This record gives sequence, C-alpha cells and structure tokens, in this order.
Amino acid sequence: MRLIGDNVEQGIYSFQQAMKIADDLNLDLVEIAATANPPVCRVVDYQKFLYAQKKKQKEAKANQKKQEVKEIRFGPQTDDHDYNFKLKHAQEFLKEGNKVKAYVFFRGRSIVFKEQGELLLARFAADLEEFGKPENVPNLEGKRMIMFLSPKSQK
Repeated sequence: MRLIGDNVEQGIYSFQQAMKIADDLNLDLVEIAATANPPVCRVVDYQKFLYAQKKKQKEAKANQKKQEVKEIRFGPQTDDHDYNFKLKHAQEFLKEGNKVKAYVFFRGRSIVFKEQGELLLARFAADLEEFGKPENVPNLEGKRMIMFLSPKSQK
C-alpha cells in the first residue's frame, strides 16, 4: 500500500510495515483511496480526521442557500391597490432568491371568469419581468389557476 502522512516518509509499504509505523507514532492508519492501485493509506489521528470532515460538511451546509416557495393569492376581480401591494411583496421575495407561486382562486361561479385569471397572471409576470421569469404558463388545477416564478440569477 502507498503510505502518506505528515511525519511519515511517503512510499510503498506492506500492511505490517505501515501498521508498525502508525503504532510507533501513536497514530491510526486510515484508508483514503481503496480503489487506487496500490491502495492509499494515511497515518493520522482518526478522531481529528473525523472532526475535520464534520467541520467541512457543516461549513458546506451553512453556505448553501435554501430556496423557499412563497405563495401569493389573487381573486379573479382583484383591485389595483391590492394587486400593487402583492406585486411589491413578490418583488421582495424574488430579490431574496425565493420562488413565487402566484395563483388565482375561483370561488363558486367565478370559475366563469377564467380569462380574467389568465390576464391577471400574465400581467403579474410582465410586471415582475426584471426580477424573475415565469417557469410555466398559467394552468388551471381544480379551482386554482397557478403560475410559478423563479428569481433571475444574481451575478
């Protein structure tokens, strides 16, 4: 096996020789690459090795950005003031990097006004064009007409 480590002369050793070197230094022999030819082992303190790996994973997880889906609900006859208020919220959501699920909820006989819902969502997508782009065209699912908007990549 190939032996590497801090206080070790790198080279190819037998398993018994590698174990003896690790025992002399009061360290552990850890297999790094089993599929390599010959296999690669490192002489290291195993607890410190595990601690360093966990720390790297934790840092990588902390640097990830979670993307949430924020919902905005409209009625088919939503007034301009309410529309602008919800538009402002959607702009903030998209700036933060979240997806926006905009939907028009039809109650009772208001399902007759499907065209108004389509126009409302199309206008919504057009007004948010500089902040995000629609993932799909508005489609009707039961009593809801749904459209998703994803944020534009910030460079």
